Amino acid sequence: MATSTEKIFSEFKEHSVAEFFKKNQQMLGFSGKTRSLTTIVHEYVTNSLDACEEAGILPDVTIIITELDKEKYKVIAEDNGPGIPEKHLGKALGMMLAGTKFHRYCQQRGQQGIGASGCTMYAQITTGKPVHVVSRYDSKRISCDLSIDLKSNSPRISNLLKEDGSFGSGLRVEAEVAEVKYDQSSFGVYEYIRRTALSNPHLQITLIDPEKQKFTFPRSDSKVPPKPMIVQPHPMGLSTNDLIDFAHREKECRRISSFLQERFVRVSAGKVDELRQLCPDVDFNKAPSELQWNEAEKIVKAIHNESVKWIAPATDSIIPIGQEQIEKSLKNIMAPEFVVVTERPPKIYKGGIPFAVEAAIAYGGGARKQVAPGSPPLQALPHPKAK
Repeated sequence: MATSTEKIFSEFKEHSVAEFFKKNQQMLGFSGKTRSLTTIVHEYVTNSLDACEEAGILPDVTIIITELDKEKYKVIAEDNGPGIPEKHLGKALGMMLAGTKFHRYCQQRGQQGIGASGCTMYAQITTGKPVHVVSRYDSKRISCDLSIDLKSNSPRISNLLKEDGSFGSGLRVEAEVAEVKYDQSSFGVYEYIRRTALSNPHLQITLIDPEKQKFTFPRSDSKVPPKPMIVQPHPMGLSTNDLIDFAHREKECRRISSFLQERFVRVSAGKVDELRQLCPDVDFNKAPSELQWNEAEKIVKAIHNESVKWIAPATDSIIPIGQEQIEKSLKNIMAPEFVVVTERPPKIYKGGIPFAVEAAIAYGGGARKQVAPGSPPLQALPHPKAK
């Protein structure tokens, strides 16, 4: 029996997160030829938007897609953002789960540190080629080829060239990818870019497609959105595991009572007293690191007790597009006959993260069912026959 068990576990091996995503590409959005190409464009565009907004720059993004062979394309994504410094370039584009956003509680498009690195990986495993990167920042221009060592999840940089001068700022990434397809469907690149322009009135974005057609969606608003504030999580979204995790990592607060007030929004001394009354057998004066699972369960249950009334989360960490801006964007791109926009007040998601929902309906005019330029016209569906 021992020999058999040892034989079974002789194949036990450790794998890097990069190797994991190589075998599970669908988890990154690479699950179909059209969708895979759209996913690549999406990751580069959202990176550009986040970088520009972080730097207070009105984003100007260009996407160029060139067909190289059947189901093989070159994707170029270029922006006018702040660029990426040399010391961070490899990790930003060539290491999974490396980034500046994962630990922050504020509005952002991406936070896992996977997106652009996932594109580097996809180019590498479908064409065998690295991505080519040009970054302009602080009167510097650096260019290099970048790939990922999948076994160690570390970046590999080659052909590095550094220049000093007046180059402006921005990032350009060129990736050759295969097993993808450019088409005119509602899941394709054109429609993704059109919808991105609609939901980001301050963005100007240009697409040059494989037919060399150029489509520019001009910005409808010239103001950079205010930067969302980093906030503490709201208690209403906490699970028992969340509370234990926060408590056991606490280094400064000496008591559970002060920990709750310092590390979460909308928790006052009065709210702690309410929780005490609902959890009489929990010692709120002991160190957070001593909090036990059953005690955390009771606190979380008390937080959700109907008798405890919580103030809604602060909106500093979420910056809605806004009714006026959404209307501008819809009229600018669609020219509809009728528009209505509505917003919901902020709510709390798991982990204590606030979110807000905005919705709009555009009717008539250019808001009618659209297909990308060059695609065949829509055919009316036949009326179903009565049985």
